[in-house]
Amino acid sequence: MTANDEYIVEILESVGLISHSQAEASLRTAKEEDKDVVDILSREEIADRTDILKALANQFGMDIIDLERHEIEQDVVDSVPAEVAHRYKVVPVYKMDNTLTVAISDPLDVETLDSLRYVLKSNVEGAVAPAEQIAAALSQYYPQSKMGAMETMLEEITEGSVDVPTTGMQELIGEDVEFSESDAPIIKLVSLIILEAFRNRASDIHLEPMAKKFRVRYRIDGVLHEVESPPKRLQSAIISRLKIMSNMSIAEKRVPQDGRIQINVMGRDLDLRVSSIPSSHGESIVMRILDKEGLMLGLPQLGFLSDDQRTFEGLIGLSDGIMLVTGPTGSGKTTTLYACLNQINQPDRKIITVEDPVEYQLAGVNQVHVRADIGLTFASALRSILRQAPNIIMIGEIRDIETAEIAVNASLTGHLVFSTLHTNDAPSAITRLMDIGVKPFLVASSTRGIMAQRLVRKVCPACKEEYQPSDNEMRMLGPYAEQVREAKLYKGAGCNDCNHTGYKGRWGIFELFVINDEVRHMIYEQVTASDLRHKARELGMRTLREDGLRKAVAGMTTLQEVLRVTAGDTLL
Repeated sequence: MTANDEYIVEILESVGLISHSQAEASLRTAKEEDKDVVDILSREEIADRTDILKALANQFGMDIIDLERHEIEQDVVDSVPAEVAHRYKVVPVYKMDNTLTVAISDPLDVETLDSLRYVLKSNVEGAVAPAEQIAAALSQYYPQSKMGAMETMLEEITEGSVDVPTTGMQELIGEDVEFSESDAPIIKLVSLIILEAFRNRASDIHLEPMAKKFRVRYRIDGVLHEVESPPKRLQSAIISRLKIMSNMSIAEKRVPQDGRIQINVMGRDLDLRVSSIPSSHGESIVMRILDKEGLMLGLPQLGFLSDDQRTFEGLIGLSDGIMLVTGPTGSGKTTTLYACLNQINQPDRKIITVEDPVEYQLAGVNQVHVRADIGLTFASALRSILRQAPNIIMIGEIRDIETAEIAVNASLTGHLVFSTLHTNDAPSAITRLMDIGVKPFLVASSTRGIMAQRLVRKVCPACKEEYQPSDNEMRMLGPYAEQVREAKLYKGAGCNDCNHTGYKGRWGIFELFVINDEVRHMIYEQVTASDLRHKARELGMRTLREDGLRKAVAGMTTLQEVLRVTAGDTLL
């Protein structure tokens, strides 16, 4: 029984479709069997489902549409991405001006229409069609994608109507795991959520308790995609299963907890960093998927063009000094640092890293996991590892004056130091170090280069096609517009390979600032970040947007992606 059932029978009774006694009896049965009252009325042949839909549609001023006789034009189909159509179980039927009409099976589902208005950025109205007609139209106009197949399997598992194949899943379930018959569906469901996230190249899995549903989303290529939600009643069981897998306390639900799951999926070793935090409607779980084998990238795979790659290789090949990588959380800084270590990892060099936490195991590299609870901080670990006589040191992040000063002193005594900072652009890292408390002459003497970066999505190679940018996009480019006015630009049309997004994978755009004697003198003088940025531009530094536009012209990404990721970038 749902919250709308009483309202539905009240409407049906008021139009004379059912009697008062039939209304009360159907509500009792719906409550006892935990089913929708419409299903009960149809099953007991009290009222025809089509007549019920007509009565409800009339009540809300919606049209009834017969999808079997309605031919949908291709441009209308294209106005709703396949992933959105499958997720919300809707089919677009016609479009007039900026208003799109979609077929839905439940006239009372106002939440779906509101969500579609937000997702599609247009006015959306509803028309009513039977659920079976909508399912048939989805199959006809939107061939099932990988994500859609996953949604179907989730539904079948939670209904207990299918025995899920365990191909690729046995490692998740465990060869020797013993569980009762009632536990089996939950264990398989959790395993399937992780397995499908891996198959769809997700970097994160978000399980978020809402007021009336338990939302599951995957972050794929930096963008969150919602998949079919398990029933709300399974929320506690799913969360408990994940907390057991990650060695968290299932009894504690009032405070945040962190855990880790180490598994093998389809022959690949994965680490899942699990975070649990209490929210209004239950515990919210986020799992960060760390693919050990997927990390072994070379510099070209990061997205460097040949000129920047030569400059960057020169910087990381130095014998001493500090090389900083900057950017917000999720911009790929750690991946870039690991790629650097892979590039310079030789038997004649000793490399030690200090990380919080150690995200990936690197062969031939000594990695120290920071543990503040026992006093092993970045600063204390750095003091100790300098006595280990390393050639190269990687610090996960410079967060305070103590860590910064040790890193600077290490770079001035013959060590090459890599680290990250949270700043928006490369020149701002200089002023950030001075704000932390490092003396300007030490910053100038130790810093060799700074690289700011962001991640942009790659154009899907399977559905890549040429297109002309809109007038609005050219206006948004401002002074950069001349760089692309005569160029060929590309976008993805959307296909099964990319789940109809037009993108598959990500790589970086970079702002590389090389510190020379002229810049060092400016740092001594404690000039502003703006002055440093002007000087860097004079010396040939390309901004993030300029590097992104080069890659858009090269067909590596799209103009829309570059504009999205570099929205705060300016000419200087």
